[in-house]
Amino acid sequence: MSDNAILAALRRMGFAKEEMSGHGFRAMARTIMDEVLQIRPDYIEHQLAHAVRDPNGRAYNRTAHLPARRKMMQQWADYLDKLKTGAEIIPMAERVA
Repeated sequence: MSDNAILAALRRMGFAKEEMSGHGFRAMARTIMDEVLQIRPDYIEHQLAHAVRDPNGRAYNRTAHLPARRKMMQQWADYLDKLKTGAEIIPMAERVA
């Protein structure tokens, strides 16, 4: 799915250009998984298809951490389900421009 398709869907759902983007959701998920759910950052980075820093370089790092990533995605789904059903929402600090 292209970036434009994601942006068009967000606009149809009522999100303004200044309010949210596809990458905004990725950044929000990355932050919550790390700070709230306490998931290892390398698992998150793998899931987001980012290059994972490795002291030996990517040429030697063939890890995928699939079982841990499955568990992480279930934690994320459970977190979203709790928000949907009215769980306590943890406020995030607003950035000052």
